[in-house]
Amino acid sequence: MFDFGIIPPAMFVGMILFMLYGFPVAFSLAAVGLFFGIIGIATGHFSEAFLQALPLRFFGIVSNDLLLAIPFFTFMGAILERCGLAEDLLEGTGKLFGRIPGGLAYAVILVGAVLGAITGTVAASVITMGVISLPIMLRYGYSPRLATGVIAASGTITQVIPPSLVLVVLADQLGKSVGDMYLGAIGPSILQVAIFMGYILILSFLKPAAMPPLPKEVRGDFNWALLMRVLSGMVPSIVLIFLVLGTIFMGLATPTEAGALGVVGAMVLAAMHRRLTWPLMQEAMRSTMHITSMVVMILIGSTCFSLVFQGMDGSRWIEHMLSGIPGGPVGFLIFANIFIFVLAFFLDFFEIAFIVIPMLAPVASALGIDLIWFGVLICVNMQTSFMHPPFGFALFYLRSIADRSVKTSDIYMGAVPWVCMQLILVAIVIFWPQSVTYWLDKGPKVDPSSIKIEVPGFGGNGFSLPPLGAPGGGSPQMPGLTLPPMNGLPGQPPAPATPAPPATDLSQPPKIN
Repeated sequence: MFDFGIIPPAMFVGMILFMLYGFPVAFSLAAVGLFFGIIGIATGHFSEAFLQALPLRFFGIVSNDLLLAIPFFTFMGAILERCGLAEDLLEGTGKLFGRIPGGLAYAVILVGAVLGAITGTVAASVITMGVISLPIMLRYGYSPRLATGVIAASGTITQVIPPSLVLVVLADQLGKSVGDMYLGAIGPSILQVAIFMGYILILSFLKPAAMPPLPKEVRGDFNWALLMRVLSGMVPSIVLIFLVLGTIFMGLATPTEAGALGVVGAMVLAAMHRRLTWPLMQEAMRSTMHITSMVVMILIGSTCFSLVFQGMDGSRWIEHMLSGIPGGPVGFLIFANIFIFVLAFFLDFFEIAFIVIPMLAPVASALGIDLIWFGVLICVNMQTSFMHPPFGFALFYLRSIADRSVKTSDIYMGAVPWVCMQLILVAIVIFWPQSVTYWLDKGPKVDPSSIKIEVPGFGGNGFSLPPLGAPGGGSPQMPGLTLPPMNGLPGQPPAPATPAPPATDLSQPPKIN
């Protein structure tokens, strides 16, 4: 374990201790990195030349066009959180499904998926659906554990459904295309929604009293007016989803450009709902500024840590330690996901992406694991960071807006089945990689052994080149074509040899005439 020195393990332990103490993550990472860098320089384990790269790395972070997608998607989600779109979607979809047991739960899952595809932020989805749906679900007899669990879990689908901020960050850390990460996440997103809805379906047969249908006077009649109301909320959302994701998948826009288009579309939707006001824009800009500055500071701190860690051969220590795990690539993936699942109890998904992924990605690449598959798998796992009792942020969001009659224990216990379903999806993606790679465009496959190069003939007779390994070696002989000798042309006497200049005696001083 210590073949590469004691400092890399000590750095890892020091980072964990700083974070458990509660010191800000960005400053903890930078302090640990610089502190151990000084120790390494003093003990001869680290070269100060590595630190000369820090200014260049900082400049690379602030000049990275890909990271511009984060403020764009954050600003888009902040506008849509306040424009009334979620209210219209939830009300119409709830009445559409309200006539069957668990109808409101189905509506919350579907609207959570749609909000995830147009906002990309967990807080917006959980808080919006909690404010609107939770009182209605409790009023009409839904179990508090089921109601809080389905709202929190549906909000965390945002982590996987493009345009997720997590996928943008993971693409940057893995050096992969954001468009490929988004394409790879389509399959797990569909599977996650299907698993959640399948759970509600099974539960509606086993415990129908925990999710009764809405009364007729609440849901109204099933008619064209209701369908048009639902479509009037869905169609603008679908247009915005195509504007953001369709342009990326079709190669018409980069993720940053698509994010800018999404901001324009979000402002148009807010104007359609007559809520595009200056206070709304101020709140959205303030939220965007906080999140973006947090991400950049964490990335700068993690850069200090990773530079020193790699300079101490920490990446080789991690690779040496993890490449020998039994089970090959599958064993490594199982270990990595258990490790991240445990870290998610204490760390935010940004911290995991900036700290842990740069350590695990070289090992995954060395084992021949597709990094798109690996990134999407980690993203699916990091959903659980929002659902872990008692540290899940989705549970905190829900606790902040839930009525006091809802017990905190019900919120925590209600999250447990949904965490288990998220782990089921992790297992599915590990053992069925085609759920991710099926959507990727791999291009035409060419077998190198089937390639045959033919040289066309010259004139009427033509000639062919013998194989390079022909007997005798050297240049191939061609009929009617002879190469001139090295010292002249065919049919002419060779040029007279030039006499070599007399040798100079270097032991004597030069003569000046």
